[in-house]
Amino acid sequence: MNSLVGTRVTEPGVLRPTTRSPVLVHNPADAGWFDRDRILPDLARTTGATGDPGALQLVPSDAVPEGLAILDAPDIDSVEERNRTLAAQLLAAADLWLFVTSAARYADQVPWDFLKAAAERSTAVAIVLDRTPPEAVAEVSGHLARMLTTRGLRDSPLFTVAEGKVDDQGLLPPEAVAEIRGWLEALAADSTARAAVVKQTLEGAIRTLSRNSHDIADAASAQAAMVKRLREDVDRAYAEAVERVDEASADGTLLRGEVLARWQEFVGTGELLRSLETKVGWLRDRIVGLLRGRPQQVEKVTVAVESGLETLILENAENAAERTEASWRSVQAGRHLVEDSGRDLGRASRDFRARAERAVRDWQQGVLEMVRTEGADKRSTARFLAFGVNGLGVALMIVVFASTAGIPTGAEVGVGTGTALVGQKLLEAVFGDQAVRRLAANARKDLHRRVTELLDTERQRYVDVLDGLEIDPAAGENIRAVSRRIDDLRFTTEYIPSHDQESSLPDDTPDPASGRQA
Repeated sequence: MNSLVGTRVTEPGVLRPTTRSPVLVHNPADAGWFDRDRILPDLARTTGATGDPGALQLVPSDAVPEGLAILDAPDIDSVEERNRTLAAQLLAAADLWLFVTSAARYADQVPWDFLKAAAERSTAVAIVLDRTPPEAVAEVSGHLARMLTTRGLRDSPLFTVAEGKVDDQGLLPPEAVAEIRGWLEALAADSTARAAVVKQTLEGAIRTLSRNSHDIADAASAQAAMVKRLREDVDRAYAEAVERVDEASADGTLLRGEVLARWQEFVGTGELLRSLETKVGWLRDRIVGLLRGRPQQVEKVTVAVESGLETLILENAENAAERTEASWRSVQAGRHLVEDSGRDLGRASRDFRARAERAVRDWQQGVLEMVRTEGADKRSTARFLAFGVNGLGVALMIVVFASTAGIPTGAEVGVGTGTALVGQKLLEAVFGDQAVRRLAANARKDLHRRVTELLDTERQRYVDVLDGLEIDPAAGENIRAVSRRIDDLRFTTEYIPSHDQESSLPDDTPDPASGRQA
């Protein structure tokens, strides 16, 4: 760089003779192109020497012809990652690469990775083989030329600079870089050639971006598909949890254990069931007598129902969380999301038990309110007074828990269904069969709604992780559409005559746009 300009404009590093921060040398007349952030906007501008890789030093020099600027970049194989990143950024911004290597390092892998990328995107490249012993120039430059040819860079100019002495400023003799300097000056003086270099690099960059965008689109689509799959895992696990709670709370499963024992204590079902089919009318009267003055037994049934429902809901919430986490961990993407979420997603939330308890109590209160509303015009009847709101509410809960088990007769009466039949007969004695069916259906819907809301909150923990990624399902197709549009525009412009072509038409050539003589 210094030798091309003819003066020391950039300071080499202490450990290695390479630039630590970028230096851009330009003709003073071209200062307006570079002192703003239109080019390399991420780099701060400075006019003094600096070792800051985040600053761009601007150096005006009459030695650089107008229309040309030389940017000295850090080495691409630096031991510092920040230098390598900056070098790649500068190379991406350049119209022409003047790639400097040495006889000792021209075959290194890292530079060739960059040169391969340059060839793939048709970037204009010139190679400088620096610090070459005079006796090895022919052999090394010949081998390098063959390497350039096999790697798609056969048309790249190749310059050699022999190993030699430098002056007190560290500059090479002018004749050592005369060929390179002459080539750059000729390029700067020829606007057509200069435009061709810019066009070649620009078109190559656009073509490469368009081609690579399909890989990005495929990755974006795969990413969206994975998010969809993980979301379906969540939805499936928690939908199954709701369904299992629905089934277990309606098929008689809950009518056993503590609930059954407390209900039997309440209504004396052991005696009642033995005469269920032949003495239903007598049973109703008998139950009325059994229920008078027994509020404590009602409370025990209510507590048993509450405990049974809470346990059922909690078990299914835990199972859903466990199944979802296992499904996510079966794929790498899901495993990373689980581990990086900062949450214990494989278990129900810490406050879930308390929320489940509150939801069940609210449901029970809702059932009592249904009974109270339905019996508004029956509160003075003997049967309503005998059963009471709480007693009838407990009976309705029992009926709900066997709503899909059916009400069999005769020998088919089992413990659970028989228990529910007693409750149903109690309710029918007060409200009639049609009202009982309606009350049971409404209570069941209310329970389903509350359970769904509870488990949706649990499900949302997983959904929040996915939503936080902000993955656009249409991103892949959007990228492909833009890429196709770019290709269409490139193809179209290849067949549109340039301004120079149009102006070179002979005078008697018809103007296709106006239909008159040009």
